[in-house]
Order: sequence, then C-alpha cells, then structure tokens
Amino acid sequence: MRTEFDGQQRRTWSAQVEQACAKKGLALTPLRRQILAILAQAPAPLGAYAIIEELSREQRKSVAPPTVYRTLEFFLENGFLHKIESRNAYAPCEHLGHDHHGILLICGRCGRTDEIENPRFDKLLQETAAKAGFAARRQVVEVEGLCQNCGHEDRA
Repeated sequence: MRTEFDGQQRRTWSAQVEQACAKKGLALTPLRRQILAILAQAPAPLGAYAIIEELSREQRKSVAPPTVYRTLEFFLENGFLHKIESRNAYAPCEHLGHDHHGILLICGRCGRTDEIENPRFDKLLQETAAKAGFAARRQVVEVEGLCQNCGHEDRA
C-alpha cells in the first residue's frame, strides 16, 4: 500500500501525533509542538540542523542542538517519525498507531519521501534475519529513485 504525503496529510499527521500523545499520557511540550509544526509544514524530510535553524528563526534566539535531538528522539521512540539514515533526515511516519517497519521511497531530485507498508516484505526481512540467527529490532528500507513528478520531467 502506497500513500503520498501531501500538505493535508501532514496537518492530519500533526493532529494524530497530538492525539496519540494525549492518549498515551505523553507530554507534548511547547518545544515539541514547535518542532512538530516545523516537520508538518516541510515539503520534504528535514535534517536536524534545518529544524534548528527554523526553530531559532521562530524563537528569535539560538537553539542548542541537544534540545532538538532530544525532541527528535522522543518522536522516533514513539513511532511518530522515521529517520532516513542515508540523508540524516527525519520524515513523518504516515501509519501511526501500530508497529510496522517502513519502506521509504526517496526522490533523489526533489527529496520527497513516501512511506509504503508491505507486511509480506516485512515478514520476508524478519525471516531472512532469523535464518541468519539475527533478531531484528528495527528495519527501515530506503529506496532512492525519482518520484512520479520528477520521473515525468525526465520524459518531457
């Protein structure tokens, strides 16, 4: 199942994160809300330093990197974000509310990232790891290419 994460879905994601925090009794501090808003408004995944710059601009003062990294870790631990290891960037998790392992399709031109779920693929990765005597705890598969919009530009 593939979904595209547009502006409306990003706003919905932000609201879902707020609801999940309330339901789990997790504190959504003013700083966490600001970072959540920055991530929700971004058209593509952001690196920590881009978030720090935007936060510093909004607060009109310098923001310490550890503060932002702690907040990003909170979002990661609670399944609200994916870390795109190859780009050291963070993308909203499109499928909140259940454990899963994402497959991220990353456009090499515009940076857009789409998350897809495929339970059969997850199972195959888990089984393959188990056959090697490895217990996988987290898996994120990153596939780089061109999104539909950028792919059309090449054909034009």
